[in-house]
Amino acid sequence: MIRTIEWTDSGVVMLDQRLLPTQEIYNCYTEYQGVAEAIRSMVIRGAPAIGVAAAMGIALGVKISPAKSVEELDTHFAEICQLIAGTRPTAVNLFWAVERMRKAYDRTRSLGVAPVREALIREALGMQEEDVRANRAMGRFGQALLSGNARILTHCNAGSLATAGYGTALGVIRAAVEAGKQVQVFADETRPFLQGARLTAWELQKDHIPVTVITDNMAGHFMQKGEIDCVIVGADRIAANGDVANKIGTYSVAVLAKEHGLPFYVAAPISTLDLSIPDGSHIPIEHRDPNEVRSFQGVAVTPLGANVANPAFDVTPNRYVSAIITDRGVARPPYTESLRAVAEYQEPASNRP
Repeated sequence: MIRTIEWTDSGVVMLDQRLLPTQEIYNCYTEYQGVAEAIRSMVIRGAPAIGVAAAMGIALGVKISPAKSVEELDTHFAEICQLIAGTRPTAVNLFWAVERMRKAYDRTRSLGVAPVREALIREALGMQEEDVRANRAMGRFGQALLSGNARILTHCNAGSLATAGYGTALGVIRAAVEAGKQVQVFADETRPFLQGARLTAWELQKDHIPVTVITDNMAGHFMQKGEIDCVIVGADRIAANGDVANKIGTYSVAVLAKEHGLPFYVAAPISTLDLSIPDGSHIPIEHRDPNEVRSFQGVAVTPLGANVANPAFDVTPNRYVSAIITDRGVARPPYTESLRAVAEYQEPASNRP
């Protein structure tokens, strides 16, 4: 299993996903500002991985804080949380992680500076472990929806690289393979950052899972030819009604799947649910640097001075979503009821690892 992010005595270590697949380089961040910039610049990306990175960045900031008293630490902690929370607006896991770290801080604040530091490191490491367990649970639930020889289209990268390990959409695919199913994957290249071509294909090749990279505008062709059986994607935020924000281009794939009568599945942990908003119109959409579209790895692909729009995400309305695979079970329409049910479900203690 690819380890996207690790906590070490030296700092937070991340695999630089901007350089894949040609270079596999791990960066060590010794200051929380560096972690924040790594999130912003997409050294690390994917909603669950961003959440873990945010937690580790906060823990790192508190660890190295020169504060001698809790009162001094209060001010520094607020500054750290503000910087981390301002890195990327769409993935709700980021804000979920910041809130969890705030609660851990409040629980231990009265004990003093040293206990707070220890508690925040424990909380961040706990979130990393929880994410891997959640992904494996999603895999078990999701693989049951797939036939023994399913041909699956996925968009962007929702694998180990987008999480603390195993993956969401790719976790379902990995679990299907572990269950003995002979699946094949079509990976949309996912312009402009090419997460599918660079990252999904790289992951699946490492796991010896058959994968074919296609350009984004080929999806409809392969559906029309009967060469795709279903679509599985991840998510960055899911509204209470089941509207799904995911990498730009997901909405187009969902419409195509509906037209061709194919199931469109979303795999995401409970931490990606945002039941505080009624629908997708309330999800903030990140707009990134137009130069990500104008060029790739230093090579211009548009005329000089061309106007460029670069929204990083779009919202797929719930009517296109066949099921949402979570770590607590599979939710189906009506999502306003089923998502709240899975969010509130408490697994019996006897079943917990």
